[in-house]
Parts: sequence; structure tokens; C-alpha cells
Amino acid sequence: MAQKFSKSFYNSKAWKECRKAYIQSVTGLCETCLEKGRIEPGKILHHKTMLTPQNINDPYITLNWDNLIYECQDCHNQEGHGKEKKELLREGLMFDANGDLVKL
Repeated sequence: MAQKFSKSFYNSKAWKECRKAYIQSVTGLCETCLEKGRIEPGKILHHKTMLTPQNINDPYITLNWDNLIYECQDCHNQEGHGKEKKELLREGLMFDANGDLVKL
């Protein structure tokens, strides 16, 4: 889910065009599954470098294809934000609306 600071970015024409073109470039398939020899449709276009209030206006982070990976829900949860969030919650931490790490 988009953080408050990133909502306007994710609604921007630049992001929507970037997202569409990137997904087409990987034929709509999960890149992580493909590396493992499986063919699964992708679902989430993930930024490898997490977006923060400090980098949200940097197109070399937000729109750079080298910083993107298209994954299915399972791969995203196992290797991406899903796993990170669960681990943080176990440690009593979470990200606030500004993307800062805070104690629960």
C-alpha cells in the first residue's frame, strides 16, 4: 500500500507510463519465478530501493528500470515488503506515514 508521501507519485502520468512499459517489457511475468524456471503472472511492480520522502522526487530511484522488479504476490511477500514488514512487527517496529521507522 502506498505511503501518504508517495500517493501523488503513484498517481502521476510518469509512473503510470513507466509501469505499463516495464510490465510489457517483461511480458507480464514474475521475474523472480522466471529465474527459478517457473512461469507465473506478475502482480506487483516493486522498487528495489524503498521509496522514502527523501528520494520520492528522484527519477533515478522512482522511474529507473534498474530499480524495478515485477513479481507475483508470493514472491513479493517472500522476498520483498511482506517479509520485511512481518519481521519488523515481530521486533515492535513499523514505518510511519512519512516512511520513517518507529517503535510500536
